[in-house]
Amino acid sequence: MVDTDKKTVCVGMSGGVDSSVAALLLKEQGYNVIGVTMQIWQDEDRDVVSAHAGCCGLSAVDDARRVASQLDIPYYVMNFKEEFKKYVIDYFVDEYKCGRTPNPCIACNRYVKWESLLTRCMAIGGDYIATGHYARIIQLPNGRYTLQEARGIEKDQTYALYNLTQEQLARTLMPVGEYSKPEIRKIAEDHGLMVAHKPDSQDICFVPDGDYAGYLENEAGLKAVPGDFVDIHGNAIGRHKGIIHYTIGQRKGLGLAMGHPVFVVDIIPETNQVVIGENGDVFSERLICNGLNFMSIEDLTEPMHVKAKIRYNHKGSMCTIRKIDEDLVEAVFDEPVRAVTKGQAVVFYEDDHVLGGGSIC
Repeated sequence: MVDTDKKTVCVGMSGGVDSSVAALLLKEQGYNVIGVTMQIWQDEDRDVVSAHAGCCGLSAVDDARRVASQLDIPYYVMNFKEEFKKYVIDYFVDEYKCGRTPNPCIACNRYVKWESLLTRCMAIGGDYIATGHYARIIQLPNGRYTLQEARGIEKDQTYALYNLTQEQLARTLMPVGEYSKPEIRKIAEDHGLMVAHKPDSQDICFVPDGDYAGYLENEAGLKAVPGDFVDIHGNAIGRHKGIIHYTIGQRKGLGLAMGHPVFVVDIIPETNQVVIGENGDVFSERLICNGLNFMSIEDLTEPMHVKAKIRYNHKGSMCTIRKIDEDLVEAVFDEPVRAVTKGQAVVFYEDDHVLGGGSIC
């Protein structure tokens, strides 16, 4: 029997199987479920918008609306165009200008999918928001909320959610985190959801072809200025196409005939140089991060030995972290790690839950 005393939850529906099953599971648990799709595309041309993949395309709205109809829940499209431009696209462009490699999905999660969506949903009577992310929200004995890795660990998305606030976590539900991806597809199939076998979106939604440099030049007007490739001693060894074409650890597409594999080890925007080195030069023993957000603890008051992930698909490496300034944490790794990249997130884990994280600087 449905518990009619349960609260109202607004589910962010991208038109994919994960968010669709999240809405289904919450309805089965007795929540009053409202489906919401976030309109974030910047182009007004319907043909252009239709060509976009993932959560930016009109197909996402069509699929989400059909699923909401199947589930017999209210459904709305909310316009977050301005927020997405400010917090995601402008950030993405500015980071590349500064020689860093941004993670726009993390910015979108924090400032659009949570901060803006939560505010809007509260205004229409929602008590919670929910998403189809593979993560679990737990409350620790100290009273703080944190993210626990998903049961289907191969799809775990806690890395991309490390900067959510305590208030946001307290008002969020993530039912998909209790399942593996095959289990989610099976649930969708068993309930006849038309998105049961819809492929996952892989690329950044506003750069569906994966050509980041092309987007920065053609859409954002960021001109790629050629400059020098230099070795680790500062000697010029060739010319590059512009720093927006490169990221730390990159080997392919350099156009350098060195006779052996070489890699990007640093990007220096002040001199418009891309530093090239050997494989060993790409490994680091330490990093410093800022823009800190702690989850399971209020602040880092003493050194801790934790696992750190320096990119989404990094399995994690053990390190010792300590505060070196108000908004700076140093991480010293037990063993050197490959391709520490400025602009990417580093997320610290204690056991299977998120301690906190920051942006590599």
